[in-house]
Amino acid sequence: MAKKLDEIQMRLLMEVADLHSVPEGAYNIRANGESAGRESTENIEIIPREDGQGLTVKIKPGTKNESVHIPVVMTQSGLKELVYNDFYIGEDADVIIVAGCGIDNCGPKDSEHDGIHRFFVGKNAKVKYVEKHYGSGDGAGKRILNPGTEVYQEENSSVEMEMVQIKGVDDTTRTTTAELAAGAKLVVRERLMTHGDQNAISTYVVNMNGEGCSADVVSRSVARDHSYQKFDAKLIGNAACSGHTECDSIIMDQGRILAVPGLEANNVDAALVHEAAIGKIAGDQIIKLMTLGLTEAEAEEQIVNGFLK
Repeated sequence: MAKKLDEIQMRLLMEVADLHSVPEGAYNIRANGESAGRESTENIEIIPREDGQGLTVKIKPGTKNESVHIPVVMTQSGLKELVYNDFYIGEDADVIIVAGCGIDNCGPKDSEHDGIHRFFVGKNAKVKYVEKHYGSGDGAGKRILNPGTEVYQEENSSVEMEMVQIKGVDDTTRTTTAELAAGAKLVVRERLMTHGDQNAISTYVVNMNGEGCSADVVSRSVARDHSYQKFDAKLIGNAACSGHTECDSIIMDQGRILAVPGLEANNVDAALVHEAAIGKIAGDQIIKLMTLGLTEAEAEEQIVNGFLK
């Protein structure tokens, strides 16, 4: 690693990318707006933008069982940045891309990271994308994350996205759009928890343009204290396709949750389904765990943790 990270930055790396040390394979680690280390491989090339605000990642056709890690950590209060990362995944590749951002803000000013990720997925390619967000620090300044994700899938490609935000992010607006060609498959699994006065807005717009393509967008979330969440998912069927979107949420304390279903069928053979459920933790679940020796608070925590796994 070109730049040594301090203890707090290493902890953030572990939270958002499960990294305890420099990862194997291709990686770029960004710390407080600067590169802290970068490595390409024979099949995966990471090219920094000339303005320093992002990357171009090129994955050769046929690349198998390789990974790319591009985490971001911020510990400088008041730092705000916008980065653009483009990923070109060649035909028949099968790779894992791990992103994510951790902010530790112990100062009085807001810290913000906005990242725009675009994925151009070639024919028959498979991508698993993991994006984790995490916030910590006891400063008055907010921890703000606004990721934008664009996915362009060619024929018979497959993209699986794991979007996780469990702790410490004060404000987030996540916007994801996707364009699916024939036979393409998109799977999204979002896990989200808000607490305090946090706000989280997730918006998905998926255009299913090719025959036989499919999308499955599922969000599980917990809103605690006075936090607010909005889940807005729109599936647009422009061909013979199948789409499913689901919001399953637990509301606690004075939390608020808004689920907005959106289904648009522009083809007689577009089969689209939406499901939504918002409710509090069932009392009998808590009582059952309390009979095993847990306090009410411990029982609630156990249920929430299990729900978000």
